Amino acid sequence: MRVFKKLFYVLLMLPMACIDPYEVEVGEGEQLLTIEGMITTQPGRQVIRLTRSATYGSVFEGLIRPVTGATVIVRDDLGNVVFLAESANDRGAYFTPENFAAQLGRSYTLQIQTPDGTVYTSFPEKVNAVPEINNLSVQTVRIPVEGELNDRSGVQLIAEINDPVDENNFYFWRNGPSVYVLETRPDLFTPRPSDANPSRDPQPKPCCIACFRSEQVSNQSIFIANDDNFNGLTTRIPVAFIEDDGLRFVKTYRVDVRQMSISQEAYRFLRLVKQQTEISGSVFDPPPASIRGNMINLENPEEVVLGYFIVGAETVRRIYIDQNDLTFRQNKAIIPDDCREVPGAQVAPPADWNP
Repeated sequence: MRVFKKLFYVLLMLPMACIDPYEVEVGEGEQLLTIEGMITTQPGRQVIRLTRSATYGSVFEGLIRPVTGATVIVRDDLGNVVFLAESANDRGAYFTPENFAAQLGRSYTLQIQTPDGTVYTSFPEKVNAVPEINNLSVQTVRIPVEGELNDRSGVQLIAEINDPVDENNFYFWRNGPSVYVLETRPDLFTPRPSDANPSRDPQPKPCCIACFRSEQVSNQSIFIANDDNFNGLTTRIPVAFIEDDGLRFVKTYRVDVRQMSISQEAYRFLRLVKQQTEISGSVFDPPPASIRGNMINLENPEEVVLGYFIVGAETVRRIYIDQNDLTFRQNKAIIPDDCREVPGAQVAPPADWNP
C-alpha cells in the first residue's frame, strides 16, 4: 500500500515537471528626448544636456542615453545666434562660450537638430528682472523618520527679498557651489588586509586632519514661488534645504544661493514637477503623468519632449554657516583616513574663503 502511494505521488508530479515557463516579450519603450538646462544673466559656461529615456523596456539597463553629435544653438529675439559645443568628456552636454550671459529684456529660443536630422525648438522665454536677496538666515529643521530613533536634520535657508510692485513675479531658487571644513581621523586609518600587509591593526597617517571640501549639493525639493501673496512687499521665504550628514556642519559651511526670475509658464512646469516628486504614495495622490515642457518637434508637434528650457535673470547671495548657528546637529561622522583622500578635498582654503 505504501509503495502504491509513493508511485501515485511520483506520477502526479511528473506533468508538473514538464511545464515550460511562459516567456513574456515586452517591446522597448519609446525613446523620449529630454532637455535639461537653463541660461541666465550670470556670465559663464552654461550647459544644456540632451538625453533619451525609455518609458519602459524588457531589459532595465541603459535606459537613459546621452544624445551626441547634435547641433545646439540659442537664438535671441534680435537674431543673434550662439552655438553650443559638445563636451569631449561629458557626453550629451553642450556648453555655451565661457563668458556667455543672457541679456535682461531679451527673449531666447533653444533649437536642436539631432544626428538623424530631426529639429526641435522651444517657445521663446523672456528674461525678466530679479530683485536682490537682502539677507539669508538659518533655521534648523528636524524630520522624524518612522521606525528610526534618530531624526533626519538639516539647515533651511530663509531669504529676505523686496518684491517689485505692480508686476507679477515668479521665483526659482537653487544651490550654487559649496565649501566646508572637513575633519577626518587619519589616526584610525586601517588598510585593507592583503598578503603583503596582513595586519588588521590601525596604521595612523601623519596627515591630514582638516581640509576644505568643495561639493555641489542639490536641494532636497524644488523651491519656487509666485508673489500673489506678497506683491510689492518685503517677505521672508524658504529657498533651500541642506541636509546634515554628520560632516558638513562640524565647523564652517559656505554655500551660494541663486535666486532666479522665471516665466509664468516655467513656474507652472516646475510646480507640476514638484507635485509629482512629492507624491506620498497615498490614495489621495494625483496619478503620475508625463509633464510636457516648452520644446516641440517641428515636424511632429505631438511627440512628447521632456524637460524645459528655462531662461531668466539671476542674482547670487553667499552665506557662511557656523556650527553654533544650528540648534540640533547630527553625530559627527568618522572618516578613518587622511582628509585629502576624500573627493573634492584639499588642505588649502579657497582664495575667496572669508567667513
